[in-house]
Amino acid sequence: MHLHLLGKFKQLLSLRNLPFKGSLKDEQLEIITDAGILYDQQGTIVDIGNFEQLIKAYPTATIERIEGDAVALPGWIDCHTHICFGGNRAADYALRIAGVPYLEIAKQGGGIKDSVRKTRNASAEELLRTLLIRLNQNAQLGITTCEIKSGYGLDKENELKMLQVIQEAAQKHPIEIVPTCLAAHVCPPEFQSPEAYLEYVVQEIFPILKKQQLSQRIDIFVEETAFDYPIALPYLQKAQQAGFDITIHADQFSNAGSRLAVALNALSADHLEASGEAEIKALANSEVVAVVLPGASLGLGMPFAPARKLLDEGATVAIASDWNPGSAPMGDLLLQASVMAAQQKLSTAETFAALTFRAAKALKKNNIGRLEKGFQADLVVFPTQDYREILYWQGQMKPRITYKKGKKM
Repeated sequence: MHLHLLGKFKQLLSLRNLPFKGSLKDEQLEIITDAGILYDQQGTIVDIGNFEQLIKAYPTATIERIEGDAVALPGWIDCHTHICFGGNRAADYALRIAGVPYLEIAKQGGGIKDSVRKTRNASAEELLRTLLIRLNQNAQLGITTCEIKSGYGLDKENELKMLQVIQEAAQKHPIEIVPTCLAAHVCPPEFQSPEAYLEYVVQEIFPILKKQQLSQRIDIFVEETAFDYPIALPYLQKAQQAGFDITIHADQFSNAGSRLAVALNALSADHLEASGEAEIKALANSEVVAVVLPGASLGLGMPFAPARKLLDEGATVAIASDWNPGSAPMGDLLLQASVMAAQQKLSTAETFAALTFRAAKALKKNNIGRLEKGFQADLVVFPTQDYREILYWQGQMKPRITYKKGKKM
C-alpha cells in the first residue's frame, strides 16, 4: 500500500473527539503543532501527528512538503445550497433593498417563480456550465462537499433536467456533491391545488429518482405560502415509505416546519429564523440537525436564526450558505459563518464544528468532517500560524490550498 505524507502544518485542527450536540469551548479543540497527515492511494487518512515523527514511522511514504505558514482543518461542508439555476434575480434584489416587500415582488412576477421561468428556459448545457463555475468558486473557498437542490423546475421534465445536470456535475467536478430533490419548493402555476401537485411528484418523479439514482433525499418548503404542515406530512411519509431520507425548509417565516421535522425524525431542519423556545427545545431533544443559513438573513435583511440558543439547549447546529439566486446570492460560506459567529456569539470551535462534522451529519456522511484515521483526506489549508485568524478576518483570508481525498482541487 503506497502512502502519501503531507506537511508540515504550523497547526492541524483535527476536530476529532468533539460531540455532535451542544455548545463547545475553544479549549476542547485538539491542536497538533508541526503536524503531518498520512493517507493512502484512495485518499483515506491512515495517521495524523507530528510531521517528523510520521517521517520516521513511515519511511517509504511519498512526502509532499508545505513550506511557510499553514493551518489545516477538515474541508468545509456546505449542506444546503440551490446553486443549479438559470438567470439571476438582480431586479428582485434591487426592489427588496429599496423597501418593496417580498410578497409584493412575487405578485409582480418576481420571487421563486421568476427563477423557475429562467431555469425551465435554460438548456441542460447552460445549467451545467454555470453550475461548474459556482463549484469552482466553492473549491477556491475551501468547500470539499456540497449539497445541491433541484426546485426551480417544478415539473417532471425540468426537475429531472436539474437533477441530471447535478449528477453530471458530480462526475466532472472534484467537490463531492450530495443531490436533493426539492420538487416541493412551491406549487407551480399549472396546478390549482398543492395536494394534487405533491401527488404528481410522488407518482411521476419519485420512481425516476430511484431508477436513475438521481437523489436519495427529498426536501420540502413548509410554509403557508408554499406547503403547510397538513399537506407536507403525507408527502414526507410517502417519501420515507419509498426509502428516501428527508430534510425540511423549516421555520423561515412561521414555526410549523421544525415540529414536522422532529415528528418524522428528518435528517435536518433548515432555516429556523422563526423558531421559538418550544421549537428550539424540541430540536435539541431530537437527532434532527438544526441547519442555520446566515446568507438568507443577510440577503433578506432578517434576523439570524437563534444558533446560540440552539447550542445552549443542546442541539446539533450546522451552518450552510443557502446560496441561491433570490434570498441568498452571496454564496461565501466562511464569510457568512464569520459574521453570524460575531452576532450570535458562537465560539471558534462551534463555528468550525458547524462547517464540518456537524454539517456532515445533516448529509448522513460519517467519513468526512474530521481529520482522523479512516476519514477522507479532505482538508482546507489557510496561510496563517494561528487558527483564530480564520474567523478574525471574517472571510477575507482565503484558503491557500484545498484537498479532496488527498488531491489538490
